[in-house]
Amino acid sequence: MANNVIPPQGGKISIQSGKLQVPENPIVPFIRGDGTGPDIWAASQRVFDAAVQKAYAGQRQVAWFEVFAGQAAKDQFDNWLPDETVTAFKDFLVGIKGPLTTPVGGGIRSLNVALRQMLDLYVCLRPVQYFSGVPSPVKRPEKVDMVIFRENTEDIYAGIEYAGGSPEAQKILDFIAREFPKDFAKIRFGTRAAVDSYLKLADATLGAAGGEIQVGVGIKPISRLGTARLVKAAIDYALRHQRRSVTLVHKGNIMKFTEGAFRDWGYSEAERIYGARVYTWAQWERTKKAKGEEAANLEQKQALKGGALLIKDAIADITLQQVLTRPEDFDVIATLNLNGDYLSDALAAQVGGIGIAPGGNINYDSGHAIFEATHGTAPKYADLDKVNPGSVVLSGEMMFRYLGWTEAADLIVKGLNGAIGSKRVTYDFARLMDGATEIKCSEFGDNVIAHMS
Repeated sequence: MANNVIPPQGGKISIQSGKLQVPENPIVPFIRGDGTGPDIWAASQRVFDAAVQKAYAGQRQVAWFEVFAGQAAKDQFDNWLPDETVTAFKDFLVGIKGPLTTPVGGGIRSLNVALRQMLDLYVCLRPVQYFSGVPSPVKRPEKVDMVIFRENTEDIYAGIEYAGGSPEAQKILDFIAREFPKDFAKIRFGTRAAVDSYLKLADATLGAAGGEIQVGVGIKPISRLGTARLVKAAIDYALRHQRRSVTLVHKGNIMKFTEGAFRDWGYSEAERIYGARVYTWAQWERTKKAKGEEAANLEQKQALKGGALLIKDAIADITLQQVLTRPEDFDVIATLNLNGDYLSDALAAQVGGIGIAPGGNINYDSGHAIFEATHGTAPKYADLDKVNPGSVVLSGEMMFRYLGWTEAADLIVKGLNGAIGSKRVTYDFARLMDGATEIKCSEFGDNVIAHMS
């Protein structure tokens, strides 16, 4: 059993009528994380406490509540994800965590995915912005200013897959062969005859690998309700923050009834829920068909001039190109799980790397949210006080903004900007910045605090 001690001086965050109720001393569960996690957390917590103190002069204070997951939990309690940890995040609504080890072998495939699914944290929120002075591989990284809403609970990340050669995979193959023979014919090596026929033509070295029927099978569920709640969250965010557009990123030209449905349902729900507050490319297509392209263009222009939010779409592979060549065309992005994984990491690379990329996993209906480092545990740097704490620091900034503590969040951004501008930075930045001085993880946290003034 994990022996968690709830801070007696803290109060519970709650939610009423869809709005968070945050006490002056909220209890916030946190997980230090594995590998470099303890170093990063120590620096980040000092930054958080300093920002809160400076912003509210002692009137507000976070009651930190340590809980355990990952390698630390396995070592102490012989459990990768103790029930008490999940209960803490359920009871106190909002928490934060460092990077966690993914268990090798059986059991939980990913602790991060497990927490998202257990709490139905259907939005993975990934803001991507550039901090002046951060080394970047692109010429104009300052043009990148996007917020990604990645669906967290569906798509192939739902984890419905079966190993090639397993009885479960064979049952799926048998079912498809029996019920949908035309589709089964598209499974290239699903029959003995297909395998033998190919091996007669193939290089002999393929014989051992291809001699048995082994077809891994995965299922990609995409639902209308899952789409609707994600797109609604993205549009609500865009309207609240006066953003220009929401882009639905998909691969619907190939996967018409999953990714294509995501696009179509997204447009439909946007029009149903928001009416004239939005203008969709689906509306443009209908007007073009009925009245011509000139009328459609005029309709869109008038709608946007009247303050409507533009809802558009883009194919996933083209998006990965265009965020490099014309990032200013993208603002808020709503997309499915796998697309969002690729896209958020690619964008992070444009603005300085995943080492300073924050993330939040949120259920806007229940209020539950876990903010987290988006990078791995980097065990070779563990306990060296070396790595960049920026990912957790900015995840904390996201958390404070979610709680409505915007003054503390603004101070964290100000401090980080100043610390980077001073060129006293951790090794990952120092090795790429001209005239930089390399400092420790803990010293970088101190530098961020110093620049809050």
